[in-house]
Amino acid sequence: MKYKFLSNDGLKFKAYGDSIEEVFANSALAMFASMNEEDKIASTKQLKIKVKGKDMESLLYNFLEELIFLFKSQNLFLSKVRDIRLDKKSFKLIAKISGDNAKNYELKHKVKEAKYKGIIIGKENKKWVANITFDIQ
Repeated sequence: MKYKFLSNDGLKFKAYGDSIEEVFANSALAMFASMNEEDKIASTKQLKIKVKGKDMESLLYNFLEELIFLFKSQNLFLSKVRDIRLDKKSFKLIAKISGDNAKNYELKHKVKEAKYKGIIIGKENKKWVANITFDIQ
């Protein structure tokens, strides 16, 4: 399981992974999955993004906020996160992402922002997990 929604409105979810990088990728996918019910999103546009933080939670927050910014400014609806390189000491992340124009899909809502205070990263049963809450428009 990549992620699980913890509320019916999709505003709170838990992402899972065998590595911290996989948790970051699955957190991003869960955020976009909450906005639409289609399984297949095309990958017509590819980008490389870089973010940094002061700890893992702020790094995940900044990563999600960068994706929200790309969604709002370029209508990029995320379909894939690949090749995440995460420096656990300096809290820097580089990832290749791809997606399609959001106008090609019917959205239930739009994510407004991730809630920094709602982000918790840790391990459960030898798996990495992240709890995330966000606001919608």
